[in-house]
Amino acid sequence: MSRITDLQKNLFGGTTSNARQFGMISTLVAIVVLFQIWTDGLTLTSGNLIAVVSQYSYILILAVGMLMVIVAGHIDLSVGSVAAFTGIVVAKAMQEHSVPWPLGILLGLLVGAAIGAWQGFWVAYIGVPAFIVTLAGMMLFRGANQYIGNADTVPVPEGFRKIGAGFLPEVGPDTGYNNLTLLLGLAACAGVVWREWKARQTRREMKADLAPMWVIGVRLAVMVAVIVFATLRFAGGRVGTSLPISGIILIVLVLAYSHYTRNTIGGRHIYAVGGNARAAELSGVKLKRVNFAVMMNMSILAALAGMIFVARSAASGPQDGLSWELDAIAAVFIGGAAVSGGLGTVSGSIVGGLVMALLNNGLQLQGVGSDMVQIIKGLVLLLAVAFDVFNKKQGRFSIIGTLTRPFRRDDPADTAAPPAAASDVDKTKVAG
Repeated sequence: MSRITDLQKNLFGGTTSNARQFGMISTLVAIVVLFQIWTDGLTLTSGNLIAVVSQYSYILILAVGMLMVIVAGHIDLSVGSVAAFTGIVVAKAMQEHSVPWPLGILLGLLVGAAIGAWQGFWVAYIGVPAFIVTLAGMMLFRGANQYIGNADTVPVPEGFRKIGAGFLPEVGPDTGYNNLTLLLGLAACAGVVWREWKARQTRREMKADLAPMWVIGVRLAVMVAVIVFATLRFAGGRVGTSLPISGIILIVLVLAYSHYTRNTIGGRHIYAVGGNARAAELSGVKLKRVNFAVMMNMSILAALAGMIFVARSAASGPQDGLSWELDAIAAVFIGGAAVSGGLGTVSGSIVGGLVMALLNNGLQLQGVGSDMVQIIKGLVLLLAVAFDVFNKKQGRFSIIGTLTRPFRRDDPADTAAPPAAASDVDKTKVAG
């Protein structure tokens, strides 16, 4: 096997490759380079990258929850309204009832859980399609937001604003960078190396094929280089700014939900239900419990996203949350989730969200009007998915197919089964 074949197999979706990481980083790099050239270098400035994370973290948080909903075979149209409703409830509680802001955050999460339980009950136990339940929720909670807030803006206290507009503090000696951000970047590099080593040790113990060491070196070098570059950019912003607190919340959620969907029984059950609900139920999966959980989880994350947005805006208003559900759904599908359910990853959804965020940011830097931004974003979503579907039908290279290949058991590289064997039942074996 030639070195090029080795690199292609092990770096871009072979069984020994973490294609989720490298493939998505490569995609993001291509997009960033395009806008870096188009905006004459403004895209990769520290200030712009910090602004992107701060401005779009709430959409990325929604994408994490929406991924699980879509993988389970549902859709949630209410997330923007739930976020807005939670924001006004929390803002009113802190302003009119002097609720301390930490308790305000807890109250917001409880409100999201209650809404999620309400919608999950109708979906899981009554059997109303999630599309209808959340469409009703979109109207219900949008109206409730305007009713409670009287269509006015309600300011929030300074302490609460830190979760949406705060940054890592400046500590330690003056290095010209934010030291805490540097430490996080160092920890991320160490984590990537440790994970690669651990995965290789596991494969060796299982007597599975191992990727050549030079391929491992290339993969690690690329990932570490990206992390170091991002770390220096975020740490090198103007004094008082660094990695946003909302970005840290997002990172924690991505790590936690990635682990849950990939390595836990509950996560595998979500993929099984999305692949074939009937087969999953016959296999012992608690179908109602899974459907209830994904809907409830989505509303909790929507509540968190709403509070982060309100904190960044310093006030809750009647226009909060408009069209958020569309951005979250677009992020998930661009990130490789299947419309029919059963396929998709948390990291892929984050990439899809970043694609939309960078597209929006780059167009704004060029002075493109908001009307044209919406038109272009819609066309990009449609063409990206259509092009990928066309390539899969033609048997050609597929971006989405490449990103999801490590999670499919019907990959020709892994099995000699004929195409007819790739039935819906096979999807129940998919692991996130």
